Amino acid sequence: MVIEFDEKGKYFTEVITKNVVLSHIQTQTYHIRGYIHVRKDERLSDEVNAENSFIPVTNAEVYSSEGEILYTCNFMVVNRAHIVWLMPIEKQEKSE
Repeated sequence: MVIEFDEKGKYFTEVITKNVVLSHIQTQTYHIRGYIHVRKDERLSDEVNAENSFIPVTNAEVYSSEGEILYTCNFMVVNRAHIVWLMPIEKQEKSE
């Protein structure tokens, strides 16, 4: 990895820091649960509306329409054209 500094001490690197967002992704055929990586200071919708054709997903689980796990993998890409809907999974708090 190369780190460069300017005259003021600001550094530049090839690493892009991202937040991971646990999400549900529904395609016409499958339901996918996994992490989408979103650049800092951007929203999940910004990542979905980006120009590239595929969304990288990590720690993915692919479910059938009946809810059975068909596949699990550490990394996959999903073609944006096949996404019907996508939403983040919010941590649910227990109500008393």
